[in-house]
Amino acid sequence: MSTQPNMTAPMQQHLRLEYPMSLDTFDTYAEAQRAVDFLADKEFPVQDVMIVGTDLKQIERVRGRLTSGKVMLGGLLSGIWIGVFVGLVFTMFDGGEGIVSRMISTILIGAVFGVVWAWLGYRSTGGQRDFTSISQVVASRYEVFTEHKHVQAARELLAELDPMRAAQEQLRRNQERARAEHERRQPGQPGQVGPQDPRG
Repeated sequence: MSTQPNMTAPMQQHLRLEYPMSLDTFDTYAEAQRAVDFLADKEFPVQDVMIVGTDLKQIERVRGRLTSGKVMLGGLLSGIWIGVFVGLVFTMFDGGEGIVSRMISTILIGAVFGVVWAWLGYRSTGGQRDFTSISQVVASRYEVFTEHKHVQAARELLAELDPMRAAQEQLRRNQERARAEHERRQPGQPGQVGPQDPRG
């Protein structure tokens, strides 16, 4: 069984609230950020606010086809940069004559190394990934929380930002409370005693 390092404990403590309560749920981070920014402008204690992204998913955007020519060109450019860096380091610690020739040699060595390394990496995939892409983990929705002692004041402020949305959110909370109350009153629920059989 693995445990998280103790060094993450202080960070986890800062990412928690004592008694968090939900203010609203947004489809994008920009909307959640706008709500928190509005609370900050109203001098609300935003140090007691937290944005939580839920339903995480990874999105991968394919940028184009990957060919051996593109791979070698990328390796060439990377190798040149490495050669320039190494040449500058040598120049700083070992000046004198031959600086230009030393720079050229390190650049050439770096370029060759970059091309060979990129080519070997490309060949090792066996042609199973002949495309380039970028990926990002995003949340499907973002929920804003605050401490329970501030929740009423925060909801009143957010109602000023978007009255229609605030009314819809209040309706949703009322429906959830009504549904929970209805389920609690149903017979046969855990913790409740059903009607007694008079013959027993």
